[in-house]
Amino acid sequence: MPVGTLATVKGISTEQLARTGAQMVLSNTYHLHLQPGEDIIAAAGGLHRFMGWDGPMLTDSGGFQVFSLGNLNRIDDRGVVFRNPRDGRTIDLTPERATAIQMALGADVAMAFDQCPPYPATENDVIDASRRTHSWLDRCVKAHTRKDQALFGIVQGGCFPHLRRDSARAVASFDLPGIAIGGVSVGEPVEEMHRIIRDVTPLLPDDRPRYLMGIGTLREMAVAVANGIDLFDCVLPTRLGRHGTALVNGERWNLRNARFRHDHTPLDPSCSCLACAAHTRAYIHHLIRSEELLGLTLLSIHNITQLVRFTTAMGQAIQEGCFAENFAPWEPESPAHHTW
Repeated sequence: MPVGTLATVKGISTEQLARTGAQMVLSNTYHLHLQPGEDIIAAAGGLHRFMGWDGPMLTDSGGFQVFSLGNLNRIDDRGVVFRNPRDGRTIDLTPERATAIQMALGADVAMAFDQCPPYPATENDVIDASRRTHSWLDRCVKAHTRKDQALFGIVQGGCFPHLRRDSARAVASFDLPGIAIGGVSVGEPVEEMHRIIRDVTPLLPDDRPRYLMGIGTLREMAVAVANGIDLFDCVLPTRLGRHGTALVNGERWNLRNARFRHDHTPLDPSCSCLACAAHTRAYIHHLIRSEELLGLTLLSIHNITQLVRFTTAMGQAIQEGCFAENFAPWEPESPAHHTW
């Protein structure tokens, strides 16, 4: 799921986004509440009409901002009070309020409000965060009344295996349409992330979507899919694009590099995205060096297309019975071994 925090995937129109093959987009409750406000979006007919996207949409609850804006908030069992970074006013975000905002936004999937502990954190702090996450989930479930919107719960527990298992069982007991694994990619070693995925996914219902939050690198997605994960989101493809970097066969190419100045071949001859179909490495290099916005847009389109192609290829490999051969175990040093 490409990340469209403010009802836009940065630098890309919805028409361009659709051409990448992306099927679902993520937006953020906290940021849309600040600007323009859920009432304006609801008056426009909901997020889909507001941004002109007719595919599925998911809204994060604002729980990640409890983690990322830790210096701007105060947490207790009732909820979180933020200080608005725009004007300094306070924002009172409770499970009930986060749920109400998401119902007003009208996304297809709403995420339960949770507390994502930082890394590292003490066991006592993670226990408190997990307890709040489960209590807040219960309150979200009771507050959620929109029948055409699915509510997903979120597993927390930090890097403590017994707390992760306890959280997985607690969240699964609510019998929700889908479950996410949160609190990863927050600074922990990648081996810890892999262990969390292996520990948690066997405890989740196998007939509901499993969503690993904030992950978008090829190796980590392949490892996660091998262990039963279905959904991902990540700002990586557009963030790299805005910094002049292209994703090509698992590598990161800095298009500012002089080696591309005279290279009149496509970024990736096997890619059919707008950047590869109509432009060359030399042209995109020129755009990036000239600080032309088109260059950043083309790279973002290309990077999203690369991740969509990769996840689509994994799905096809599962259907054809060759996932283990092509994707697991993933060998990042040898991308040529994979057929995506």
